[in-house]
Amino acid sequence: MEPGTAEPVVTVFGSRVRYDAEANGYGELAAAMEARARQMPGFIDFKTFVASDGERVSLVTFDTTAHHEAWREDPEHRSAQQRGRGDFSLEYTISVCCELRHRHFDTADERGTEGES
Repeated sequence: MEPGTAEPVVTVFGSRVRYDAEANGYGELAAAMEARARQMPGFIDFKTFVASDGERVSLVTFDTTAHHEAWREDPEHRSAQQRGRGDFSLEYTISVCCELRHRHFDTADERGTEGES
C-alpha cells in the first residue's frame, strides 16, 4: 500500500474463536469494536459473516490508507487485538487490500445498468 492512496482499503479478518469465547466477553468486545470503527474518520463499512463450521470473516472498509492506518493504530483497537489473542482466538488471519475496481448492480436502479468506478 502506498501512503496517501485514495482507493478504499478493505481489511479481511478471518478467525475461529475458542469454545468459551462468548462466556469470556467476546460478543461484547466485538460489538464495541464495530461501534468504534464506525466512529472513525473515513469509515465506509463493517460486515461480519459466520460459516456453518464456525469460521468468522469480518470485512472492514475505510476510504483511504491513512484512515485505515488510524484504525489499525487506535489504542482501544490495539487493546482489543491483544485481548483477542489471549482470551478468544484459536486462530486468525488478516489481509489488507486496496480496492482496484468496484461494481454495483441494483434492480431498483431506474436504468437497470451495472455501475463501475
